[in-house]
Amino acid sequence: MTFEAWAVVSVLIFCLVLLVSTKISADLILFGGLALLVITSIVPTPLALDGFSNEGMLTVAALYVVAAGLKETGAIQYVVQKVMGNASTVRASQLRIMSPVMVMSAFFNNTPIVASFIPALEKWSRRTGIPVSKVLIPLSYAAILGGTCTLIGTSTNLILNGLLIEESTTRSLGLFEPALIGVPCAIAGFIYLLIFGDKLLPNRSSSIESFKDTREYTIEMIVEKDSTIVSKTIEEAGLRNLPSLFLAEIIRDGRSIPAVAPHEKLKTNDRLIFTGMVNSIIDIQEFAGLKLATDQVFKLDSPRRERQLVEAVVSPGNPIVGRTIKEGGFRDRYDAVVLAVSRRGERVSKKIGNISLSQGDTLLLEAHPKFMKRFRNSNDFYLISPVEDSTPLTFEGAWRASLVLLWMVGLAGFGVLTMLQASFLGAVAMILFNCTKYSTALENIDWRVLLAIASSLGLGAALQSTGAAFVFAEGLLSFAGTNPVLALALTYVSTWLLTEMITNNAAAVLIFPIALSLATEMQLDFIPFAIAIIMGASASFSTPIGYQTNLMVYGPGGYKYTDYIKIGIPLNLIVGIITVSLIPLIWSF
Repeated sequence: MTFEAWAVVSVLIFCLVLLVSTKISADLILFGGLALLVITSIVPTPLALDGFSNEGMLTVAALYVVAAGLKETGAIQYVVQKVMGNASTVRASQLRIMSPVMVMSAFFNNTPIVASFIPALEKWSRRTGIPVSKVLIPLSYAAILGGTCTLIGTSTNLILNGLLIEESTTRSLGLFEPALIGVPCAIAGFIYLLIFGDKLLPNRSSSIESFKDTREYTIEMIVEKDSTIVSKTIEEAGLRNLPSLFLAEIIRDGRSIPAVAPHEKLKTNDRLIFTGMVNSIIDIQEFAGLKLATDQVFKLDSPRRERQLVEAVVSPGNPIVGRTIKEGGFRDRYDAVVLAVSRRGERVSKKIGNISLSQGDTLLLEAHPKFMKRFRNSNDFYLISPVEDSTPLTFEGAWRASLVLLWMVGLAGFGVLTMLQASFLGAVAMILFNCTKYSTALENIDWRVLLAIASSLGLGAALQSTGAAFVFAEGLLSFAGTNPVLALALTYVSTWLLTEMITNNAAAVLIFPIALSLATEMQLDFIPFAIAIIMGASASFSTPIGYQTNLMVYGPGGYKYTDYIKIGIPLNLIVGIITVSLIPLIWSF
């Protein structure tokens, strides 16, 4: 290898060591490695920066906007609530999330599926108390395994089939031909994750949990007419054992039902009195089938999606002190609605309008962001602070957001548009159809993930352009000799290892001509090798950088690089053994 090739390999190894042994973020390490290659002129700047204009990276960026629309309208929260149901254990949660995701990923590109589920699963985790770190890697792995089952499941499969079409000496693959290997691998991976997922995945809570608020509020919700939770028990509806939230009583036809039993069935117009911390109060407002008991929120001038929750501490100079919220005309005076009141950290057990305000009461308000500017320096309140990520969900635009997603996935899945074109169209549609605001969409883009993806693509391009990747792959395949099964196994291993170091698409494109030459020299049919490349390029389980869905869940799940190694390598071996064992039995050489 040339000096440049050795330099790239050295930098890549150094980056991998840092990723494994330190807590430095992946984006900083990968970008630092790429910057070092550019500064030392080992790799030309245009080549190193190719990753920042890569279609895959730009597709992920657009999909964050699509996910923002699904999140803002409540569409994905509704789906996750239906999918996850009342799952109360890690294994049940993994079962419920992996099953539909595997099926969906077989027919739709897996990247938008993962992008859409991440924010909803974060909220679901906070509501149920099951660590999000237990479900996000299974989400990514299920999407990867499901994508191997059809020709349209992943972009890698489509790219490789395109190469087969261009090659006159081979035939193309059928739509469901990869399923002959993909389905057995998906089933095996599903069983493996169900058995060992809880043990091998870390038990990490969000860093936000370290700063939990101790103030306790009370909020009143009503069971909506024609809601899917009507006639379900409290337990069946998923309203029992909520973390930091307690169902104190039910008011039904003017009669109070205290100490609510888990088998109590819900009825239309039941008024549910919840008490809990502020984050839990936010989450219960997003629970499909329940609505706020107070109609005051619908009398404010601004649309609900433009509002946020605010905590305000009442000062002695507030003109409503000593009077009830209703008597003092709080809504008209402040253009804000009191949702809950906390007094000395304890709940106040009265209807909101009948609570007499006292000095030091902490109010949970729904208001327009202008409320902060108007009353920040007012004598009416000691302190005013916004509650992060608290824009109320209305579910009004959920059907529009869902149609945009189906439209986008359909156009890409049936080859009408490329995934990049479809994702950009979906992102624009989400903004035009008022599913999300442009400013909100930008805030929802995880720029650190994009930086990590672009940097890893740049390192992969450097590995390829300097010839290091080719030397590595060719050297590994040279051990095959005249044994077709060994050649097949080495093709799979070469693709897999390169996928873990660079990207799945780049690994497949790089190995294709080498494996084709090997098959031609050995006078073997190339289709078995093509299937091995498809599976090897998708079998990226032991690092976060080999497959973009792994990288997308890296930050939200609070994972470390070693978490992927711990749970991913056994899955790599399982998929590899099944692939190499079954291919010769299904396709003849």
